[in-house]
Amino acid sequence: MHEMFRKVAHTASEKMGTPWAFGIALLLIGIWAVSGPFLGFSTTWQLLINTVTTVLTFLMVFLIQNTQNRDAKAIHLKLDELIKSIDPARNALIDIEDLSDDDLELLQEEFKRFRAEKIAEIKKQR
Repeated sequence: MHEMFRKVAHTASEKMGTPWAFGIALLLIGIWAVSGPFLGFSTTWQLLINTVTTVLTFLMVFLIQNTQNRDAKAIHLKLDELIKSIDPARNALIDIEDLSDDDLELLQEEFKRFRAEKIAEIKKQR
């Protein structure tokens, strides 16, 4: 089930992110807008576009979120591999995306201090 959903989500996100998909969406909205005067701008006419766009948006949220989650996981794994492969790097930073917000904040402050020290060193060298 997971693999099938992954494949469907990946294919859908690839197809829906193309200029062709955008063009088709614009065309359908144009047809809907042009049909308004012929259908008397009825409630049914308005309900049609509202329902279709709501359903499509609802479904696309799940597909896009799945794709983003997979991409983020892949990027984290690639970064972890780089950290692991560089000898002076701190291997404790591998898999830090699972740390608590407080722990991440502490690391961020450490890197801010490090950056400030390096900038100060560069300014002294000038």
